Amino acid sequence: MSRRKFSKEFKAKVALEAIKGQRTINELALEFGVHPNQISLWKKQALACLPEVFGTGKDHEAERLELERDRLYKKVGQLQVEVDFLKKNIGHLD
Repeated sequence: MSRRKFSKEFKAKVALEAIKGQRTINELALEFGVHPNQISLWKKQALACLPEVFGTGKDHEAERLELERDRLYKKVGQLQVEVDFLKKNIGHLD
């Protein structure tokens, strides 16, 4: 017996119905053909992720830009050390 796979749209629909609370979990389980524990899990996951839906996304972008800036500063520092080393040692070649 293989496991049934549900689409994210189906899960969202069922979780939304559970969040609305107009029908019991057992009624929803009978209607959608899903175990009540599964509906409760989907509802819990939906509620946990809900604050992220209203996020601006700028936090992730700002963090990514900061990491990129730090990487570039590190690279500039490394190149500056290499230039200073070459300037110091180029006199030995003459």
